[in-house]
Amino acid sequence: MSDPILSAIVVAPEGWAPVRTTVQHLAAQSIADRIELVFVVPRGLSFAPDLDLSGFAGQRIAEIDGQAAGAGGYVGGAAGYAAGVRAATAPFVVLTEDHCYPEAGWAEALLAAYDDRTAVVGPVVAHANEEGAVAWADYLLGYGPWLDPTPGGDVAYLPGHNSSYRRTALLEYEPELERWLEAESVLHWDLRDKGWRLVLEPRARTHHFSFSRPASWLRATFLQSRAFAGRRTHEAGAARRLFWVAAVPLIPAVRIRRCLRDSRRSTAGPSLLRALPALSAALAVSAVGEAVGYALGEGDAAERVSRFEFRRDLHVTDRDRRAMGRARFWD
Repeated sequence: MSDPILSAIVVAPEGWAPVRTTVQHLAAQSIADRIELVFVVPRGLSFAPDLDLSGFAGQRIAEIDGQAAGAGGYVGGAAGYAAGVRAATAPFVVLTEDHCYPEAGWAEALLAAYDDRTAVVGPVVAHANEEGAVAWADYLLGYGPWLDPTPGGDVAYLPGHNSSYRRTALLEYEPELERWLEAESVLHWDLRDKGWRLVLEPRARTHHFSFSRPASWLRATFLQSRAFAGRRTHEAGAARRLFWVAAVPLIPAVRIRRCLRDSRRSTAGPSLLRALPALSAALAVSAVGEAVGYALGEGDAAERVSRFEFRRDLHVTDRDRRAMGRARFWD
């Protein structure tokens, strides 16, 4: 068996079943025999894969207890990803989600884009939901800068929860790696400030299922925005926080312009006009979340939003849930 060159971090707070389709897509990778699977699970949870995983370079289980996962013992995204990075043995790691499914050449393309000055390589992200204004709006807001198609090259930040990293670059953030992973765009900006390259690789393509139930989406949007703002100004003084609070009303206008720009590159999804009501609602909620984060800090937002990052099947329409069940993007 070959030594792993890439460790895929698979956070599974509710066991095997929700991550099964993701692992199927990892098994279809052209370099699956060089990929190590690192499953992150709650301590004591029975975890029993029903797929043959012998084609991978190896598998590891990283258990995380309630204190590390946050109140209630839930293995959140940042805590889980940080635990997976620590347990990994390959020189590169890639974060995965239970609702984002890569094509067969994704892993190979990610690794081919690294040079000695590169810390992060990310994929382009395709819209996987069936047609719907809410899902399309969520996709534009969350992944517009990297939607498929987008030209590759050096960028300021990359898709959170779906990008690959040079492991040693991440370990430089210990013992606060978990906190840095709560808002990956802030981590990416810091890596660039340190002189690292961040590269978008269009040959690495993955398919993302976005929220399509409005209530789940808007709650998650508020929490994500508060966590981002709190992390962005974590060490800022009162004057800087006040500046960002005052700037919040300008943010929706900037973001809607970006969505318009990004939507012009895509042939998928409904028109921006049809998605505008959903976009407007989400931008208003996001602005409130950012204002709270800048003024009061992130609080427990990062922990609470982690419950929306898993089991995406609970936060999509019945039509999208069926689409998730039949997803086979390695074909």
